[in-house]
Amino acid sequence: MSLSRNYEMMYVLRPDLSEELVSAAVTKYQDLLTENGATNIECDVWGRRRLAYPIKKFNDGIYVLVHYSGDGKQIAPVERMMRLSEDVIRFLTLKLDIKATAEPEPEPEAVEA
Repeated sequence: MSLSRNYEMMYVLRPDLSEELVSAAVTKYQDLLTENGATNIECDVWGRRRLAYPIKKFNDGIYVLVHYSGDGKQIAPVERMMRLSEDVIRFLTLKLDIKATAEPEPEPEAVEA
């Protein structure tokens, strides 16, 4: 039995892509995650935003945020596909810490002397 963890993936697409190409790219990566066993996939297209610094001579990019659950075997094939794609200019996958989503522990009260 494999352990299911939550992941967050952000990728930036070239700003000169049409809406059809953006939705095709989002669908392609979502399907690739599903084929590799990811569940609870949530995609959120943030749209075109200014980059902090130029990447491949682009000053803007189309940001896409993806949350999913999986065992970690999904990361390598998806990132490989993004690395080979000319439409993706940056990507990053993070493993979300379960404790980060839990309630914060209460602060200990100060004791006066």
